[in-house]
Amino acid sequence: MRHLSLLRISVAVIASFYLVAIAAEFFAPYGFAVSDREHTNCPPTRIHVVDESGHWHLRPFVYRYVELPGELESYQEVRSQRYPLEFFIQGAKYKFANILSGRRHLFGVASPASIFIFGTDEYGRDQLSRFIYGARISLIVGTLAAAVALFIGLGVGALCGTFGGWVDVVIMRFTELFMALPWLYLLLAVRAILPLRTSASVSLLILLSVVALVGWAKPARLFRGVILSAQELDFVVAASVIGGGKWYVFRRHVLPQTGSLLLTQAALLIPQFVIAEVTLSFLGLGVGEPIPSWGSILAPLARYESLALHWWLVLPVCAVVPLFFSYHEVTSILQRDDIPPMM
Repeated sequence: MRHLSLLRISVAVIASFYLVAIAAEFFAPYGFAVSDREHTNCPPTRIHVVDESGHWHLRPFVYRYVELPGELESYQEVRSQRYPLEFFIQGAKYKFANILSGRRHLFGVASPASIFIFGTDEYGRDQLSRFIYGARISLIVGTLAAAVALFIGLGVGALCGTFGGWVDVVIMRFTELFMALPWLYLLLAVRAILPLRTSASVSLLILLSVVALVGWAKPARLFRGVILSAQELDFVVAASVIGGGKWYVFRRHVLPQTGSLLLTQAALLIPQFVIAEVTLSFLGLGVGEPIPSWGSILAPLARYESLALHWWLVLPVCAVVPLFFSYHEVTSILQRDDIPPMM
């Protein structure tokens, strides 16, 4: 029961990240490219429930931040007026999936105040909004790349496990060679030879293809092992003996045996591929600015002065920790509960 509860919580956390990424326009208080030049490198906005007079307020509120006279990127609160935190507030107009128009955002404050939960970057862009929009790129690349890698891996594993012989030997030797290569260097090498200046959609496709390219080999070997084991099961042998065709037996009796491994590998590969996308974008090989991904958001951390002077730039790192812990928990539970042995 405890494992089941942890699994439900982990799945709920993962689903929440995907929901926020899909509906980023609604959940983000500002657009990913909206720049507030009066609040560059502004620290996170403080949310208050007690005012200057010591009175408590049921509705949280913020004060407007202004730059200190004569001091660059140093801010103070103007406490002469409170700006209540509002939910389902009307803000900048957006189009969801280029179809539905809307102006409602999950939360925000009235102008001229601003709310920056994660602070702003050097261009005055809201870090939280860019993190939410960036989740769309990173999670899409990670999930679709894992799906492609698993599809290729299952196809190659099925080919080797079903036909065997020289087909199995040749493909498995190539797979082992591919597994022996350091994936990070291979990832960087493949991406580096491709065009750097491309449109966002082409860059996304390149990212997806490159990440999937380095991830199919291990699943292929695992699927091959499961398929070989499944072919030795009594009911599979019986189905073949009574006249079942090879394709029918595979589709009806062998392929379902890979279901548990498929789920486990998906839970294992998606976070790995998300990290791969973050790594490429961090190094400047991902989707170009101003479109954000988690890697490009973290890129300023490569500069020591940014990390030393603007501590809030690490908040996006903290925000993704629950996602990776949840994937780890899902993987652990799936491996623990009746998962076929991984050969």
